Parts: sequence; C-alpha cells; structure tokens
Amino acid sequence: MFSFFKKKQPEFSGNLSVLKCDMHSHLIPGIDDGSPDVRTSIQLIEGLRDAGYEQLITTPHLMLDLYPNNRQTIMRGYEKLARELEKRKIKIGLRAAAEYFMDDHFDSLLQKDEPLLTIKDNLVLVEFSFASAPLDYKEKLFNLQMKGYRPILAHPERYAYWHQHPEKYDELREAGCLFQINLLSLVGYYGKGVAQTAAKLVKHRQIELLGTDLHHHKHLIALSTQELYQKANEIATSIPLLNNQL
Repeated sequence: MFSFFKKKQPEFSGNLSVLKCDMHSHLIPGIDDGSPDVRTSIQLIEGLRDAGYEQLITTPHLMLDLYPNNRQTIMRGYEKLARELEKRKIKIGLRAAAEYFMDDHFDSLLQKDEPLLTIKDNLVLVEFSFASAPLDYKEKLFNLQMKGYRPILAHPERYAYWHQHPEKYDELREAGCLFQINLLSLVGYYGKGVAQTAAKLVKHRQIELLGTDLHHHKHLIALSTQELYQKANEIATSIPLLNNQL
C-alpha cells in the first residue's frame, strides 16, 4: 500500500564519492540506537549509495549495559540485511564490524582472547563515554595493541571534557590511536565546541578517517549540504585519509 508518510530521500548526486568507503554507521536493524527495522536500513543505505559511497562498513555499538551485542548478534543482523540488499539488487558493498565501548566488558573480551570485529585487518573502532574518559584509558589502549590490534578512536572531537585540553589528543596519538572524525561535526551538527575541535584536529592533521556515524534519517538529511560536501572534499584532497583503502 502506498504511504503518504514515506520519508523523502535527500538529494546527493555523489558529492561524497571522494571518500569511497564509510566506516562508521549503525545500519543493522534493531540491535542498537541506529536503524529500527530493515525498511529504514534500506532507505539509509540507498541514501549513502546516492551520496557516492561504494563500500559501507557498519559498526553497531557493543556496550554491555545498553546494547549487549556480540559477534553472533551482529553477524546475524548483517547477513539478514545483506540478503535483503541482494534481493532488491542494490549494488553497494556492505561489511560489518563494531564500535566497542571501552569498559570492563571490553577488558574481559581481550582477556578471553575473543576475536574482535575489525574495520579491516587489525583496525578496531573504539569509543569512550561522552561523560568522562575511563581513568585507565591508556592501559586499555595498550592492552588492545598488545593483542595485535590498532585502535581507531571514534569521534574524538565529541568528547567535550577534552576540548580545553588539546594535549590529551597528542597523548592519544602517542599512544597509537588513529582518529575518525564525524562528517557532521565539521558543520556544527553537534554544537560549536565540537565543530571547533574537529577543525583543530584537521588543521593539525590529526585525522585518518571520516565517517558518517549514521543512525537515522535526520542524519542523512544533514549530510546532504553543500557546506559539508566542500569540507569533506577539501580534507580528502589535502590529507591522505584511509577511507579509500578499506
């Protein structure tokens, strides 16, 4: 039945094609705070395809208290979504990894030698609390690397407790962290402080990856602005990002 309430897709015309691969999104339906159902996932994926992406690496939260995912729940959801894309003949690459919240549960995964879902090879996407960083974050990052992984810190510009402490970003870099900045941070979607911090990280070339961190249709609409296209293309042509190597 035709729905008058179907969400209108924003117009992209491939303006983010310079990035080729988006490596941070929440597209697997019903397992975190991202897409709630397959229909929404398909709409979001079609929007990213129209934006010019050729590959998507979706990264559901793995956060025991809120989103108690594991390799099995993530891969089941991924396989269901991949089958639907094939059924609908939607041509775009899709892979699944995870966004790991660095807490005690994450420590236990490392201690048990649980294989982590990686962005590619040994690259693992991790995040901190938005309220405060774990007191032992350096130890956690060290332990992750001792297991043979390389951490990618998701959206470092969004951790407001470090906005007035730029030395923390230097320490994280020295600790072996790669940085992934959210595209929407560049245009003030999360606030002025986040935008200013993102701009400083870009200026100091402290960035390896750009990601959409796409959760819902509102994000998709916000991604479709000329200002964002311009900033993303300027960064991609001046800094050797890793997106197109994934």
